[in-house]
Amino acid sequence: MTKIKICGLMTIEDIQAVNQARVDFAGFIFAGGRHHISLEQALKLRTELDTNIPSVGVFVDASMSEMLKVVKSGAVSIVQLHGNESEETITILHNHGVKVIQVFKSPQSKVLRTQADYLMVDSGKGDGQKLNWNNLQTTPDILAGAIDLNNVGEAIEQVHPQIIDVSRGVETNNKKDPLKIKQMVNRVHEL
Repeated sequence: MTKIKICGLMTIEDIQAVNQARVDFAGFIFAGGRHHISLEQALKLRTELDTNIPSVGVFVDASMSEMLKVVKSGAVSIVQLHGNESEETITILHNHGVKVIQVFKSPQSKVLRTQADYLMVDSGKGDGQKLNWNNLQTTPDILAGAIDLNNVGEAIEQVHPQIIDVSRGVETNNKKDPLKIKQMVNRVHEL
């Protein structure tokens, strides 16, 4: 069964929707952009999130102290590196007992070997651009990039990732849509 991560969670309503849908991972974005939340917000959301759902913190070239502060607070248990972080950064996070998702944003180039626990391929910086799945040089653990209800089946069939990562693909009018979340989770778990 393919798993699913819903990213860009910002409100208690978002958390209620992912709890009800029984997602496999919940994502909080600590980098800039429309879905950015503060540590204080993330802690409030984490207290409402089902304890069986791991929370992932998305960072872009953040300092080690910032990432470790978020992990030690209990807001997240997995760090997603979405910038130009080095293998040394992954080693340090591993030394602190933190699982790591390393994101590669150039699907046409060969993905370098990484020590990260999960390799993710995305189309960019969460900009809603779809990947050309035919050009992938490797099979990622996690696939992201403009995945929605219309193309998730094709994405899983072509790429065979362990995990699908979705944010804007389950939104209506720039807000998480509980019905779309439920439909997406059900669809992914069926495949």
